[in-house]
Amino acid sequence: MTNPFQTLSYEPALESLGNEFFDIVQPATFPQHILHFRNDALLPVLGLKSEAASNRHFIEFFGRFQGTQSCLALRYHGHQFGQYNPYLGDGRGFLYGQVRGVDGHLYDFGTKGSGTTPHSHAKDGRLSLKGAVREALAGEILHYLGVPTSRCLSLIETGEDLQRDDEPSPARSAVMVRQSRSHIRFGTFERLDYYDRPDLIKALLDFAIACYYPELWKEPNPYPLFYTELVKRVAQLVGRWMAIGFCHGVLNTDNMSIVGEGFDYGPYAFIETYNPYFTAASFDRLGRYSYRNQPNACRWNLEMLQRPLSKVMPLSEMAAILESFPEFYTQAYEGMLLKKLGFLTLPPSSARDLVGTTLEFLLITRINYHQFFDALKQKFSKHWYHNSTHIVEDLSPLVSGEQQSILKNWCEFYHWILGKHTLEEIEQIEQQLWAYNPTVTVANSAIEIIWEAIDRENDWQPFNSFLQRLRHPNPKNE
Repeated sequence: MTNPFQTLSYEPALESLGNEFFDIVQPATFPQHILHFRNDALLPVLGLKSEAASNRHFIEFFGRFQGTQSCLALRYHGHQFGQYNPYLGDGRGFLYGQVRGVDGHLYDFGTKGSGTTPHSHAKDGRLSLKGAVREALAGEILHYLGVPTSRCLSLIETGEDLQRDDEPSPARSAVMVRQSRSHIRFGTFERLDYYDRPDLIKALLDFAIACYYPELWKEPNPYPLFYTELVKRVAQLVGRWMAIGFCHGVLNTDNMSIVGEGFDYGPYAFIETYNPYFTAASFDRLGRYSYRNQPNACRWNLEMLQRPLSKVMPLSEMAAILESFPEFYTQAYEGMLLKKLGFLTLPPSSARDLVGTTLEFLLITRINYHQFFDALKQKFSKHWYHNSTHIVEDLSPLVSGEQQSILKNWCEFYHWILGKHTLEEIEQIEQQLWAYNPTVTVANSAIEIIWEAIDRENDWQPFNSFLQRLRHPNPKNE
């Protein structure tokens, strides 16, 4: 029987640009293929039903790579921790097909851990199982929290022993396939600028706009409109990261997508408490990509992208456009935090005051960031509308005795905000709290517990249970 993944609507979109953008490679062969995760939630947009794709189909296509399309290791450079690196590129993965979804969008299948390429630089081109598990979890968590992200389509253990410096060795090996909107990076453009190819920069930019921003392609001058939209998307992306307490860890320009979608989650982490100086990557000793620096890092990356794009549009025009980044970011950050606090909209002054008061409270008390929003959701009561002391009663176990006065001040302000709403709107606030705060703990400790069960006992139940609860976040209304 024909593998259903072979019958999808593939388009050689990026391949049609020519071999200046990629190297054709061969996938590795592995001694073992154990499918641990298949993301059936991604199949409908591809026009597939889950029952049509068996585990064998996943393994054949995404483990043994028995498709007929070319495997393209993409070429790119990038600024890594502020320093330009011309020795990058897909070193352990390739673009494994671009598919037109039933929604009209183009989607990429990108591998990770699928073998060596011309860009491997003496490394083994493999992915550890722990790295695959962590990235699969990151994509699903972010997606279900409303953040644009690549997602793991399949995760297959491959039966090799890997030597790694950053985790106990030998480490178990895996190959994963990510589904994303695009694998074109800021660094893809930077590489073309490095080789002084303005013709290819224009060709790639035209391709990106026509493919991913088709509504702009119809405009007389789409280039500044594209950069404006990209600035907006990146600002919104990092604003949402900040609101949910996510720290990417390595925001180099080669880890920035041209469509404003998050991907390549290596040493990511979620803040435990509201600590602006928290840093996810142990090797980021100067805190360049600390939690608080993420907005500045993303803005700097957008500024670096201006260099290659200046071969196509005026640099001064892009510089003026980038000035809108703080406004886009603030709107996204405050908007997401307000939703986590239960409000879709508030008057601007009230919104700023509530967000500021909440962050000050979280910073001083050092209570768990995620537990606070979970408790707000779990404990919310219509009684809060009538008396602020009920809020204190419900939330006071979160803080120590000497911090009760700080909590009381926050509760009184929250009560004042509630008082600006009708009783009917109070019910909507409760629904928002359940909609925008997960029912699972997204803390690093929870992710580590999931991995430990896999590592020690090969027990995937915690992993599967976690994802199941992510997908059903609103038991309040069930």
